[in-house]
Amino acid sequence: MQELPEIFNRFKDDIDKEMQSIISAGSLPLYDMLKYHMGWIDEKGESGDFGKGKFLRATLCILAYISTLKEEEKEKISFVMPLAGSIELIHNFSLIHDDIQDNDRQRRHRPTLWSIWGKPQAINAGTTMKVLANLAVTRLGNYGISCEKQLEVFRIINESCLKMLEGQYLDIEFEDKSEVSLDEYITMIERKTASLIEGAILIGAALNIKEDELEKFKKFGNFLGIAFQIRDDILGIWGSQDKTGKPHASDILKKKKSFPIVYTLNNAPDKIKRSLLKIYESKRITGSQMSKVLKYLEDVKAKKFCEEKCRYYYELAVNEIKKLPVSQNYFQSYYEISDFLLIRDF
Repeated sequence: MQELPEIFNRFKDDIDKEMQSIISAGSLPLYDMLKYHMGWIDEKGESGDFGKGKFLRATLCILAYISTLKEEEKEKISFVMPLAGSIELIHNFSLIHDDIQDNDRQRRHRPTLWSIWGKPQAINAGTTMKVLANLAVTRLGNYGISCEKQLEVFRIINESCLKMLEGQYLDIEFEDKSEVSLDEYITMIERKTASLIEGAILIGAALNIKEDELEKFKKFGNFLGIAFQIRDDILGIWGSQDKTGKPHASDILKKKKSFPIVYTLNNAPDKIKRSLLKIYESKRITGSQMSKVLKYLEDVKAKKFCEEKCRYYYELAVNEIKKLPVSQNYFQSYYEISDFLLIRDF
């Protein structure tokens, strides 16, 4: 398993502490559900480290902030923490709801929230996390950040969240469509995944630079987010269960029209296409059907195509890094994160 870039380890404890502070505001058992999802407690309420996420979005937010600080302002790192916590909580709100919509019973090697507490309460928990994420932005006032700047980052966060929900709508809609083009799929993941990665970078940079100077960060985040999701789609079929925490070929078992499947439906002979669609219309995909789908993907070299497309967007993202108005000593961190996302196995 690849190791996370150093900058992830540098800030993970601060991010975790900020989110715990945000969530600890409530005392109902509802908040224990949030703590469980975040990996802070088990289902019995016992404390521990039960597998946390990578904090990718929060880390990108912090990197965008510290890399645009002036030299004399380096001690102001705490100013960005409410935004890092907010964007990470929004991501996790989406995961809670996504698990419900996909009927996923496992995440990060543990039972999902809804599989323990039921879907109605899991919906409450996810929505609560989203509200707490919005309220976290107001913590910027504790650091003297102006109301105007708070409103700007609040707008960016919620516009990103809205795009993410639009993408989730399209993703679910694709399940019932036999024809989904590659361009339609890229448009979907630009919304569902890239929007929040892009938003994380934008809000971090927005604390230090003017709105009309954010376009370069926006492009970088967009390309990076698309590459991230294509890599995720590769892992969703060919990834190792030990590393991803999900069953082998889980996206096939869930009948997701991920990038490899969309590519195959657009490039396989009609006979294979008809067979693949028929399998996806089954109530439940069997082991033999899954093997057949994997063979179809192999026939059209779907994995190779997806890896090439992932690298294409990675290279677009890397080309944007050199244009970013950031301190010279932080360029390496941007490159390391981009490199990691290209080859990650979890």
